Formats: sequence, structure tokens, C-alpha cells
Amino acid sequence: MKKLIGGMVALLALGACKFNTGPTATLPVYGNRTPVTKTVGGKTVTDTIYQTIPAFKTVNQYGDSITSKNLAGNIYVADFFFTTCPSICPVMHRNMLNVYNAFKADKEVKIISYSIDPKHDSVNVLKKYADNLGIAGNTWWLLQGKKEEIYKLSESYLVRKPEEDARQLFIHDGYFILVDKQKRIRGTYDGTLPEQVTKLIADIKTLKTEPDQITGK
Repeated sequence: MKKLIGGMVALLALGACKFNTGPTATLPVYGNRTPVTKTVGGKTVTDTIYQTIPAFKTVNQYGDSITSKNLAGNIYVADFFFTTCPSICPVMHRNMLNVYNAFKADKEVKIISYSIDPKHDSVNVLKKYADNLGIAGNTWWLLQGKKEEIYKLSESYLVRKPEEDARQLFIHDGYFILVDKQKRIRGTYDGTLPEQVTKLIADIKTLKTEPDQITGK
């Protein structure tokens, strides 16, 4: 499996907006941003509209319908995988268990894993995969949706769009993407590297302290 190409890393670096470095740490916001000028109280001000994750419709390992509305008020971590992946996916999800165990009692943090092979990864297959991982409850959802929609959605997360090679093996990135309550991307982490996952856990804790994450606005 191929990892994130250097050009995408550069894009993320250029797209990140750094905030204050004072006593209260703040994570950057990744992706495109659009300046919007408006009049407030007779004065012209410029606001910024940040790239966000669009609406989606899926089904989880329990057969429940899951849409973007189910993540309202949540910070979450997303990744893309398929259950028959022979290489990076098992490593990624062993590492993701550390995130799951750190936040499974926190109702404001979720994990969502989109299958890129929905033809094979039925609800029953996803449930068996979840059972083998040892996960239960609603902290970590394994999601099945329409293939073309999931592939399109991946681009919004700033990861490589999945594809199939000549042997019909799926190629995708092994990145975990941190998304805030406003659906903005706040970090990307190589899910195959334990030290990156440790950083992800620390960044989630940092993100939870930001004022707009506490209020959810």
C-alpha cells in the first residue's frame, strides 16, 4: 500500500492556518479557506469560511443508518480501510485501538472507519471485523456506503482517493484525520506509526480545550 505522497504533505502544510502559540495551545485548521466580506454594525469585516466535511449517508456494523448528522457535537477521527486488506489496515486498526481505549468513555469523541470495498464489506462482515478487534458500543463505527460516494468523500478529507490496481487490490492512504465539531480538519496522522497515534491522542485532548469545541459553535 502506498503512503501519502510528498505533494499532498506539502499541500497540507501550505493549507494549515497556525493559531496562537501562547499558554493555551490551538491546533491548525487544514484545507481551503474562502474570505467573506460583510457589514457588521456599519463596519466592513472579513470573515473566513473553512473547508468542511460534506454530508454523507452510510450504515454501520450494527445495521444502523449513520449520516453526518449523527456526528453533530462530536470531535471525531476518520480513516479509510477494507476488511480484507493484507498490509496497512491491520496495523492501522491495532493502533486505532489506542485511540478507542483512550476515549471510549467520552461521549464527545468518536471514530469512523469508511470501507472502500462495500461490495464485500457487508454489515455482517463489518460486525465480525469489529468483534475481532474487540470493539463494542458506539464510540467506533465501521461504515459502509456507496462506493462512488465514499471515494468522492475521501477527497474532502485531504487523503488520496482510493483506487484499484490491475490485480483488483485496493490502494489507499493509511492516514487518520482529526475533525472538529465544526467539521473542519484539524490534523492528519500516519496510522501505521505508533508515535503519530500518540500525537493524535494528545491533539484530541488539546482540541477539546478550545473554546469553540467546548461550546460546539
